[in-house]
Amino acid sequence: MIDDTTGRFGPSRRRLLRGGLGGAAALALGAPAVLAAPREVKISMQRSSVLFTVLKVKGTLVERLAPLGFAPSWHLFTSVIEPMNAGAVDIHADVADAVPIFTQSAKAPLTFYARERGAPAAEAIIVPADSPIRTVADLRGRTVGVSRGSGSHYVLAAALKRAGLTFADIKPAYLQAPEGAVAFDQGSLDAWSIWDPFLAFAEAKRPVRVIADGSGLTSYHRYYLVNDGFVAAQPDVVATVYRALVEAGAWMKANPEEAVALLAPIWGDLPPAVVAAANSRRTYAVEPVERGQLGEQQAIADVFHEAKLIPRRIDATDVKIFQPPTGRG
Repeated sequence: MIDDTTGRFGPSRRRLLRGGLGGAAALALGAPAVLAAPREVKISMQRSSVLFTVLKVKGTLVERLAPLGFAPSWHLFTSVIEPMNAGAVDIHADVADAVPIFTQSAKAPLTFYARERGAPAAEAIIVPADSPIRTVADLRGRTVGVSRGSGSHYVLAAALKRAGLTFADIKPAYLQAPEGAVAFDQGSLDAWSIWDPFLAFAEAKRPVRVIADGSGLTSYHRYYLVNDGFVAAQPDVVATVYRALVEAGAWMKANPEEAVALLAPIWGDLPPAVVAAANSRRTYAVEPVERGQLGEQQAIADVFHEAKLIPRRIDATDVKIFQPPTGRG
């Protein structure tokens, strides 16, 4: 877990004003009053949090939140379930459809406030192109890398079930995505279940074969969540973030070359074609969450319960949902 509020990926925290005259003395002397420092709103990110990356680089939320008396601070995590369960930040990274199943199972106090429309090809199970493994059924007895609790965890579970296998039939290697990338590149894994942009990174480094992706298994919607207490106290902040995400998604699709130029240096000076490939598999279409659209979440929860990945059966539709107001008002 990385908390990156300084350095290249995140600006340093705002400092409180020091010295000078106090507010009352300043007014007595006819000087302008000292403005209160903006309140911090903590926002988490992953490498796959493309729209938050756009908002951060462009400074959009600094501008939009200032009139509300807030300023964003950015926190980069390689694993988001722990900080989500702990309430370590206020507004959480967009996460794959499987992640809220684990946080709901842990009874984390979280509210859905947006989702990115599905992109099933943006997560896949891959093997080296010269591997004898050609189907999911061929994974029996093989070492398969996957990030615990991720959307790719569900893709692997569902693909195994469809092939008549279970996790007991393979050797799962639970690795965070950066660790999995190293292990796959070094040949320590027979297969890897992974999502973009790490999928695009792997495809760029060596020839690979996709033996299954999310197609027919999951729509791979990405969900945006916020702490219950924060959205109850600051609905205007959440609504402002929602509107900014919608606009960022539209900008990504309308300006693909500019989007590639923005992301490539952040993702490690990757070739433009690699970034473009990752972007092409995402919709970046942000919309409100409707309870009636959560049926697929229940299917994920049921597969996880059957695979003993969560301890109890849950009603995946029994969640809190924030409906952002329409318009910019």
